[in-house]
Amino acid sequence: MKVFKYKIEIQDYIYLSLPKGAQILSAQEQFQMVCIWALVDPDAILEMRCFRLAGTGHEIAEPQERLRFIGTFQMHGGVLVFHLFELSQ
Repeated sequence: MKVFKYKIEIQDYIYLSLPKGAQILSAQEQFQMVCIWALVDPDAILEMRCFRLAGTGHEIAEPQERLRFIGTFQMHGGVLVFHLFELSQ
């Protein structure tokens, strides 16, 4: 197992190809970019995973039971606050 970093864009829906079974550890800003860190088996086959990013006060249309909270992070000195969830199928 290894910890890998993945850069993500600021958009409502984020699709990442991750090694099967990857465990998302954290989401944070690093050098003005948003990254997630995951514990992965680099030899595992890849699978597509979907994430939902929402700013504070923004509408989230998905049912709560489909959302698994990953983390909250701030950008631009706290001017923007985002909340990252993984969407289940």
